[in-house]
Amino acid sequence: MNILVTGGAGYIGSTVARQLLDAGHRVTVFDNLSSGHRAAVPKTAAFVPGDILDRTALDAVLAGEPFDAVMHFAAFIEAGESMREPGRFFRNNVTGALTLIDAAVAHGVGRFVFSSTAGVYASKDDPLVETDPVDPASVYGATKYMVEQTLEWYHRIHGLRVAVLRYFNAAGATGPRGEAHQPETHLIPLVLQVAQGTRAEIAIFGDDYPTPDGTCVRDYIHIEDLAAAHLAALNGLGERAFMRYNLGNGAGYSVREVIETARRVTGHPIPAVVRPRRPGDPAILIADSSKIQRELSWQPQHPDLEEIIASAWPRRTWFVPSRFIPRARSRRRSSSAGDTSRIEVKSRPNTGQLQESGEVTPGRRVQRQSTTPWAGGRAVYAPTLCTDTGHSVSSDHTRSEDIPPTPSGARRSAGRGCR
Repeated sequence: MNILVTGGAGYIGSTVARQLLDAGHRVTVFDNLSSGHRAAVPKTAAFVPGDILDRTALDAVLAGEPFDAVMHFAAFIEAGESMREPGRFFRNNVTGALTLIDAAVAHGVGRFVFSSTAGVYASKDDPLVETDPVDPASVYGATKYMVEQTLEWYHRIHGLRVAVLRYFNAAGATGPRGEAHQPETHLIPLVLQVAQGTRAEIAIFGDDYPTPDGTCVRDYIHIEDLAAAHLAALNGLGERAFMRYNLGNGAGYSVREVIETARRVTGHPIPAVVRPRRPGDPAILIADSSKIQRELSWQPQHPDLEEIIASAWPRRTWFVPSRFIPRARSRRRSSSAGDTSRIEVKSRPNTGQLQESGEVTPGRRVQRQSTTPWAGGRAVYAPTLCTDTGHSVSSDHTRSEDIPPTPSGARRSAGRGCR
């Protein structure tokens, strides 16, 4: 099939796009890069920069070639922010989705897979099923439910075949890539940032909820499992005209449990501080995904929280905006640093060593290792990127790390530069 993936430069959308390509589909990513990353788009996917609020841009893409389906991920997602800026969320998430749906129907697209949220439900202690009452606690959840209702009417009136997927807290990493939101708001990557030294502490927003340890409880699903469910739903629309499924592992973990698990995985103390509750945060959200397991034979392959966190540690990828990278020319060939660059950071706990590698697009892969014997303390590192001319530049994505003393007599060597 030929698939249009909106928001395909984001964390979930780019992973789904890659799985679609691996399954033999053709993929066009449509993204305004307001929070996505051009480097996250799979190389074999077509990329069209654009905004879902721009009907002209959507018409241009959809008229260019026939599409079999739209998979819609482009949305603002932070619940707390939605309570501060509701108009911004209604405009982008609802009006933008309506513009996209209208354009898809006008151009004869037959299938539509929608990335919704378990945040549409009223909170309850037991796992949520698809027939449970809807009562969003945030504007974000309300916008998602409004799009669900819109899609249901377009199914009834226009015959659009629709799959709605409700989930909460996609997490983990696939290969070298993890979450890279700007700003980051998701718990697991924030906790790992503390372990990596780029954040001083993790905030716990409220410890007086009606849960066993007083902190919010959520269901976490590995990004690979989540993407696989989207492909299963896309295929399922061949037999079913309208589907609505929960996606999750059926197990809930509190904020404190996530932090403690991350401590075990990383071997780092992760300081935590309790702060007041945030508006729009339900106490418990756990998804019962037995319906999609029964009807589409989907099963999560990575249900364990420790495995999910371990997949994102110690390897994480940041996508650095091009403003941090100089444009460079060499005598042998000329090259621009491109839209983005990648830095992969690997820390080696309790060894006093840090390895970093970066890749400028286009450019050379570089590696730098510091092995600096000292009495212990906090080291600060600025990722170094290299250009074709051999010059290096440090971005402002610095990080610090507590490193214990190294053995006496160890060789001291440290340096930066292109290799």
